[in-house]
Amino acid sequence: MIELRNVSVKSGSFVLPRISLQIESGEYAVLMGTTGRGKTTLLESICGLRRVAEGQILIHGRDVTRWSPGDREIGYVPQDLALFPTLTVREHLEFAMRIRKMSAAVIAARTQELSSVLGIGHLLTRSITGLSGGESQRVALGRALSFRPSVLLLDEPLSALDETTRHEMHELLRRVKQSTGVTTLHVTHSVAESESLADRCFWLAEEGIQERPLACR
Repeated sequence: MIELRNVSVKSGSFVLPRISLQIESGEYAVLMGTTGRGKTTLLESICGLRRVAEGQILIHGRDVTRWSPGDREIGYVPQDLALFPTLTVREHLEFAMRIRKMSAAVIAARTQELSSVLGIGHLLTRSITGLSGGESQRVALGRALSFRPSVLLLDEPLSALDETTRHEMHELLRRVKQSTGVTTLHVTHSVAESESLADRCFWLAEEGIQERPLACR
């Protein structure tokens, strides 16, 4: 579960004021809103990349407001994917598990499992350079899911993909939801993504977050 209690974030002259939101365990929620309203800022605050000025962030009932990003156990796929050009696909999938000092056997088994689920087993020895947009998205998603987070944050993960690849990724994200039960908050401008993926849809407006019908219109 993700719960925000009157969260405010300040960055220079920008202020995201007193946001409250609750997403239940296992739900796939979509967050929409106009450009510049603060959707990415909100995701970065939840995963610990931005400090909040006031309010509380709770993950499965635990107040993580002052925790470091690594301690929150949140999987995050930023809009630019933030893939490392010097690492192979395999090394990306292993990255978070190695940081957490998991055993070699666990890392190998999880990497094999993820590469199969994501359809990138044939890419494991490849570098990131030269991958297609859809392949890169799958690698970023695999890295975020590798350590089995209970919460997954996605920042416009499909915005740069062509229509056919977006549909493939919709199917993949639905399978991930069904197989993992991970609580997900997905930022998008796409009504089609909301209709295809969301259990609930929220709109970030000047006065705060409002829940909307799934069509988000």
